[in-house]
Amino acid sequence: MNIGTAETIDDTDELIKRRGKISGGSGSGSSGGDGRDPGDGGDDSPRQEDTIDANPPQPFIPAKSRILTTFLLLVVLMTFGGLVGAYIVIATNRSAEWRPFDLPIPVWVSTLLIILSSLVYHFGKMAVDNNDQPRAKKWFVATTVCGAAFISSQILAWFALSESGLYLQGNPYAGFFYIFTAVHAVHVLGGIIALGTILLKNLTPTDRLLEIEKRRTLAQVVGWYWHFMGVLWIGLFILLGFWK
Repeated sequence: MNIGTAETIDDTDELIKRRGKISGGSGSGSSGGDGRDPGDGGDDSPRQEDTIDANPPQPFIPAKSRILTTFLLLVVLMTFGGLVGAYIVIATNRSAEWRPFDLPIPVWVSTLLIILSSLVYHFGKMAVDNNDQPRAKKWFVATTVCGAAFISSQILAWFALSESGLYLQGNPYAGFFYIFTAVHAVHVLGGIIALGTILLKNLTPTDRLLEIEKRRTLAQVVGWYWHFMGVLWIGLFILLGFWK
């Protein structure tokens, strides 16, 4: 009895030891096999580098806006260049239908308005460069008013010609007058829309350097467009008024 009992106890102790070794080995292997803590949630737990924004905001590049505006101005210049070339050819041929007329008074008013608008815009641009946003807003509002008055004077000029019996057909000179002024008015309308964008930008003051740089660049490229429209109109005014 004693001998058999001792052997049974020894076998039981040996079995317990073996089970302990097996469970201990598997536990250490599971925790140390991949070098991770079992309580860290495995691959589902976010890492610090994973929390960094994969798509950071793109930096503002002023040169991109300047290049796009330059390309737009070249397209406008080519458009009017083709029209001016056709005008010169027909005016030189002196066809029987070519009947020039004196420019109506609203056209002279338009010329004064667009020159004034360029001057006013220049003051607004200077205010933006000095970060004087309230003053810039006032100057840009005045520029917008001058632009709207310019388009209104163009409409009055069309009414004056139609009352005189001068229409798009029947007289190539009158046709060119309508085409030149209408196409130019559409481009001025685009400039007024761009002025509205500047006004929205300057409604609220800001101290952020990036936002200030954006406003200065926008005022610069819109200024290029606006002054270009002014110079273009003066060229058309000289062409229609003195090259007949």
